[in-house]
Amino acid sequence: MVYPGAVHSRFEHSLGVYWLANEAVHKLKTHQGMELGIDSFDIQTVKLAGLLHDIGHGPLSHLFEREFLPQVRKGFDWSHEQMSVDMIDHIVDERHIDIDSGTIKKVKEMILASSKFALTKSSREKQFLYDIVANGRNGIDVDKFDYIIRDSRACALGCNFQFQRLMETMRVLGDEICYRAKDYLTIHKLFATRADLHRTVYTHAKVKAIELMVVDALVKANDYLQIASHIEHPSQYWKLDDTILKIIETAPDPELKESRDLILRVRRRDLYQFCNEYAVPRDKIEHFKDVTAHDIVCSQKSSSERLNEEDVAVSNVRIDLTRGRHNPLERFVKMGL
Repeated sequence: MVYPGAVHSRFEHSLGVYWLANEAVHKLKTHQGMELGIDSFDIQTVKLAGLLHDIGHGPLSHLFEREFLPQVRKGFDWSHEQMSVDMIDHIVDERHIDIDSGTIKKVKEMILASSKFALTKSSREKQFLYDIVANGRNGIDVDKFDYIIRDSRACALGCNFQFQRLMETMRVLGDEICYRAKDYLTIHKLFATRADLHRTVYTHAKVKAIELMVVDALVKANDYLQIASHIEHPSQYWKLDDTILKIIETAPDPELKESRDLILRVRRRDLYQFCNEYAVPRDKIEHFKDVTAHDIVCSQKSSSERLNEEDVAVSNVRIDLTRGRHNPLERFVKMGL
């Protein structure tokens, strides 16, 4: 609705990451195959990790995980990475897929490599393979390569980042994928383009308005449809996808009226109105607390019309280069020099 060309899905992204993961591991094998001992098992696991890394995403992806679940399952520890691992086990068991258990184990470890569930580095063999799909060390991975270029092109924003340059020249040193010092600007473009996408696309005022309305619709429908309960087991979770919005929109049930009305408002572009934004100064970010609807309501000056908390929706957004206030290229430069 905001960027009409951006109609791609997780399916296309997963295929893209699969292809890029295959390209990356073959590049390393071509240049350092004998030295690193890259074999067919390594290639297969990296490719599968790329294909399946996002299989645990819920409907509407990050919105489900970061906005919806925290409201209906407060304090519940859940991540799409861990669900991806659970879904792999479920699919293999349910479909009786004949695949080596060692392969599945390593694929799951690679998917979790950048999450809090990752194995300690000392317990991994060929650590550099874990950097290809989900790089928890410096954030340079083929997952970003794909979605940054794919999203930029789909939104007609253009993209100066060229992953091919990095893929051709990357080498493994000390069991870690490294890049030439002269590729500093190319890598900076990777992180800068990602930040630009967050500023111009992912946190666009209209995009956020739609997201907030969809989350409200899901929250209001949750008790009746038991949406959140699907995360408890993969056998139910796989049934939950973006069609949940169409189910709500077309259902005649009176219990879903509020949710249905919100979705219809989105269809009509009768969106929540954007009021204001505040950019926190850099020197205050560290100690700045998230603003809440309660804070907004309490800051009202005397007026004949008063806002209630349910009239206000607040979105707190942090945009950086993936490492908070730290420059992710600092470590890269030290290695390159």
